[in-house]
Amino acid sequence: MPEAGQPIGLAHLTLLDLSPAELVRVAHRAGYDFVGLRVLAVTEGEVRWDLAPGSDGLLDALTALAETGMTVRDVEFLVMDAHVGPAEWLPALEAGAALNAQVLITTGADAETARLTDNLGRLAGDAADFGLTVVLEPISYQPVSTVAAAALVARSAGAAVLVDTLHFVRAGSTLESLAALPAALVPMIQLCDGPLVMPTGFPVVDHLPGHMKADRDPRTAEARGFRESPGTGEFPLRQILDALPDGVPISLEVPDARLIGRVSPDALARRLRVDVQALLGSPS
Repeated sequence: MPEAGQPIGLAHLTLLDLSPAELVRVAHRAGYDFVGLRVLAVTEGEVRWDLAPGSDGLLDALTALAETGMTVRDVEFLVMDAHVGPAEWLPALEAGAALNAQVLITTGADAETARLTDNLGRLAGDAADFGLTVVLEPISYQPVSTVAAAALVARSAGAAVLVDTLHFVRAGSTLESLAALPAALVPMIQLCDGPLVMPTGFPVVDHLPGHMKADRDPRTAEARGFRESPGTGEFPLRQILDALPDGVPISLEVPDARLIGRVSPDALARRLRVDVQALLGSPS
């Protein structure tokens, strides 16, 4: 069940227009325990933050981490399609190790389950050499869309599972599938809120966070730029948290393009933290 003292982090997707170093400092000022950082861009035209060993971006991020005492729990985002291999994942592993991260987030975009499982297993083996655990995040619009499907592949590949509450709801995953996950298979959860029925249209905005693209698909638009703060929507967040292992770290992934330019990063980070603390039943 939810615990008032469980670690709370801020995912980079929430404020993808910020550099990694800026995100670390914003999260620190808002009282978070950790951050997740984007080390691989996903969409064409998306902002790309260079965190390769030796880069200025990595040096700035490490300086911010040292000055604030913050930690990096996860790095993202590797799309496991039919063509992925070491050339794609080694840069993410190198950046993750340099940041002392614990988790590399992937998604199953290959509809051929045997090939996906084999590639994920090879990645998990390489990641272990860098001190990283690979997690497979079920995405509602990818071939691996549900918690149950992700658990089957992850177990076979020696990986873990990342639950994102938006995709949990949109893909129709069940609380029973969450409760069936052993604690070792759930290193963290990404939390956001929203309406139970997905909107059919979204407001026109100047850009999505980090200048991501959504290809006019309402599912990707919602995931990348129209989420709601925990406790302000209709998702069964308390039930989801109750079904997970005690004290699982919570990463707030709440990109909201409607707030870009209207709410400062510091104010947004503080608001999200206040909302999740209210959800957990403790003062901020």
